Amino acid sequence: MKPEEILESLKFILPAYSGKLLDVPEEKFSEMPPDGKWSKKQELGHLLDSAHTNIRRLVVAQYEENPHLVYDQEFWVKAFGYQDQPVSQLISLWVLLNEQFCALLSNMPDEAWGRQCNTGKGKPELHSLQWLAEDYRKHMLHHLHHILEMDPVPYP
Repeated sequence: MKPEEILESLKFILPAYSGKLLDVPEEKFSEMPPDGKWSKKQELGHLLDSAHTNIRRLVVAQYEENPHLVYDQEFWVKAFGYQDQPVSQLISLWVLLNEQFCALLSNMPDEAWGRQCNTGKGKPELHSLQWLAEDYRKHMLHHLHHILEMDPVPYP
């Protein structure tokens, strides 16, 4: 996707999905799956962490050469204790962080989209900022559809 298409898609996702998230009862968000996976609250928290992480990547990579910014999802979800937070606050924060993400994308100069960030944990994995923004969008939709029990959106 082109940068402007990524931005427009994200701007559509926020209002389209925030209302759906608000319609899910708190009890449903808090249910712990029997298979040891994350609750819907924890999964939404994971999306918050992804927003934080990718905002940082897109900013830092504009002034540092190939910064190395990794993300340990299990640690972040545990560190924030999303299971014990009110879902309404998590949804509000999800909207606000994604509005910030959109503002960041809107303000990025054209030449920044090709800059790279290393996201690899063991070996270098260089990705352009355009690739990171598009991957973030796909990742978000994948998890939103899982949380809302909608048709799956494939994500590698």
